[in-house]
Amino acid sequence: MKIARYIFRNKESYGVLNQESILPLPELAKRFKTHFPSRLEDFIVESDETLQKAEKMMINKNRLDIDSILLPLNAVSLLAPISFPPKIICLGLNYFDHARETRSAIPDEPIIFMKPYTALIGPSQKIIKPTFVKELDYEGEFCIVIGKKGKHIPVEKATEHIFGYTIFNDVSARDIQFKDGQWTRGKSFDTFAPTGPYITTKSHLKKTCDLAIRTWINGDLRQNSTTRNMVFNVSQIIYHLSRIITLEPGDMIATGTPAGVGFAMKPKCFLKDGDVVRIEIEGIGILENFVEERA
Repeated sequence: MKIARYIFRNKESYGVLNQESILPLPELAKRFKTHFPSRLEDFIVESDETLQKAEKMMINKNRLDIDSILLPLNAVSLLAPISFPPKIICLGLNYFDHARETRSAIPDEPIIFMKPYTALIGPSQKIIKPTFVKELDYEGEFCIVIGKKGKHIPVEKATEHIFGYTIFNDVSARDIQFKDGQWTRGKSFDTFAPTGPYITTKSHLKKTCDLAIRTWINGDLRQNSTTRNMVFNVSQIIYHLSRIITLEPGDMIATGTPAGVGFAMKPKCFLKDGDVVRIEIEGIGILENFVEERA
């Protein structure tokens, strides 16, 4: 399933992508005389039960008249799939090709940093470039959404703690990032974490080891790689992180970016006012955002 959070007629809800429509899960549950939480975050917290119920409903939905609750995709405003994740954990230098292009050593353990939830925006929302940021960059990333709390999670049990996957853009002010020598300030501006458009549940994206990941800027293909180039795969990432951090439902883990970022190009090529950033990851969809410069 591909699950989206959205606004329709000033009301927030969530549902499953159904061709060119959204099927609201709370409304579908009512048709089956059961109940789902009103918020997607709570659905994820209860995912051991809710996901199984939702998958059964989707299999049997044709027994019901669902036309009256279907929402045309172009009638809703898609939001960032999770509004208040407990944590947004990001990895640096987790692609062999990106490490090569930046002439960096391959890490022997994941390099991590955090972003605040206030950086989150959804599909089609604007990435705001403050005028004092001179070197704004993009990073298309495959993102894990945690579904089950865990600590010291073995590699072989890592997928048991995953709810699904989405797309993440680790927008970065390179001039500030490199000036500081650490990454928090340059990557934590409001709007610097576009995500979406959907969360693809793990049962519908079972193999994550070789997914195509591409980023276009104004139609120009900049990043063209695959998750096969990740230094640490999904299960290894969860193992390493859970040794130091208790992972919780709703946590987002951005797994690093492949080669093709703007600061590594020759000449360097940074984002500017009016640019369109389009990221596509196989099995998830397309995340597109616009850049707007503001004083």
